[in-house]
Amino acid sequence: MELRLYLSFKEFEKYYYNDLETWFENYSNTNEIDFLAQLAGIYKPYLYYNFSDDDLQVDASVRVKEFSFSSFGNFGISYLDKSQNENLNTHTNAVSGWKTISMMEYAQYVLDKINRYLSLNHSSRYEENLLDYLHHPEVITSAEKMGYKLDYNTHQTIIPFLKAFLPHYGQTVNIALYKEFYASVVEIANFIDRKLYSVKAFEYSIYSQLRSEAKLGLQTKHHFLTIFN
Repeated sequence: MELRLYLSFKEFEKYYYNDLETWFENYSNTNEIDFLAQLAGIYKPYLYYNFSDDDLQVDASVRVKEFSFSSFGNFGISYLDKSQNENLNTHTNAVSGWKTISMMEYAQYVLDKINRYLSLNHSSRYEENLLDYLHHPEVITSAEKMGYKLDYNTHQTIIPFLKAFLPHYGQTVNIALYKEFYASVVEIANFIDRKLYSVKAFEYSIYSQLRSEAKLGLQTKHHFLTIFN
């Protein structure tokens, strides 16, 4: 059973028990802790543990590889005569580096790639459900002259968000919807954790997992600095 990611706390709370009931219908040998653990896994990627405030905060971002050209020169010019073209270096040096972008920017980039793919393949954007192409490797990992190179494995972890956020048809994302998600994800996480605390399942809580990961990351960093200092 694929659990849905909700973009607003109000909607998440409204459908919580309906989703739980559906969970039990699909998995008879299970309990609410299992259900909550699955929910924790869905929302955890959009949060981080803040040491200063000792709480969860939003981290709705993703790292992508960005490609650009160090020198454009006369790249792409085709109207020069033969002699000029022979003396012209039209090769450019591709420059790549890692960049952190918001989930909204990532979603818009994916939406653009899908629409571009449909346009090049003579498909109508108004007849095709754009969400049907979220798992399409050719669309997601297709090379671009400039822009981002998307990692297919990382992309798979973001699909629950994309399914909830992207339009079925159209070319732009809904900024208001993203703002609602940004404002709701911590509240959703706290709801899940309160449920887990109430049954003493602390180890499954989003807070506990992210705090442990943050502490491990800090210890690893200190260990690395000690070795090289």
